[in-house]
Amino acid sequence: MALDGSKIKANASKHKAMSYGRMGEKQRQLREEVRSLLAQAEAADAADDAEYGADQPGDELPAELQRRESRLKRIREAKRALEARATDEAAAAGKPTESAKPDSTAQYNFTDPESRIMKSPDGFVQGYNVQLAVDELQLIVGHAVTQETNDKNQLMPMITTIEQHSGDTPSQLLADTGYCSDINLAAIADTKIDAYISTRKQKHGERPGPCPRGPVPKSATIVDRMSRKLQTKTGAAVYAARKGIVEPVIGQIKQARGFRQFLLRGFENVQGEWSLVCTTHNILKLYRLSV
Repeated sequence: MALDGSKIKANASKHKAMSYGRMGEKQRQLREEVRSLLAQAEAADAADDAEYGADQPGDELPAELQRRESRLKRIREAKRALEARATDEAAAAGKPTESAKPDSTAQYNFTDPESRIMKSPDGFVQGYNVQLAVDELQLIVGHAVTQETNDKNQLMPMITTIEQHSGDTPSQLLADTGYCSDINLAAIADTKIDAYISTRKQKHGERPGPCPRGPVPKSATIVDRMSRKLQTKTGAAVYAARKGIVEPVIGQIKQARGFRQFLLRGFENVQGEWSLVCTTHNILKLYRLSV
């Protein structure tokens, strides 16, 4: 069974996002504009009252004020959302939540606030990180959506997802370097799963070097041991099968079926949409296998 992740665009433009630092600047700018417009409104009201009478309304400036006040309100809500996110992240990391503060570059998207700016092969996109676990028949046996920008924290959750979706634990699991970390390798070593996880990103066409001779040094780290496992003939052959298992499925979904962007907005809705995409992939795959 092979595991991989891919970035899918959200139904939102990255140009509709604003950083936490920029929000503070924009708030100050809008407050200045509001003060200026209020001063203009008072002057215009006084002039209109003198010329046309006090019972004649002047709606032009109040409309401008309303637009800016509405913008200020949305920015305040966005700042609170980023501050709550920073608090949650600090709590998850076991850090003090009282002093948690968003980084000045933390982004909030006004169209789909639950999407994130992520790096993809096509550059930076506003989207979600989708996960797939695929068996040798290219059937999806586990799927998920995450807001995290990389796959580092998805290995063990995806194993749990596979158990929930398929009712079984994989005996063998292949994954690329995006899932490699000391914590992940130690965690999967405590299971019965025979894992083959790349320890470094390989260039196209590159093959692992020959396995060093002799016993594994006692000083070898858990990453060193996995790297050596993949350098053996058996390990290299097993891991090489990954490219024919999970990567074609991602290609079939994104290229053949053209699913490169979610239609729905919001994390919960996107999860449902991704589940539907994976289900239809399996239906199509089963149909082709049966004819």
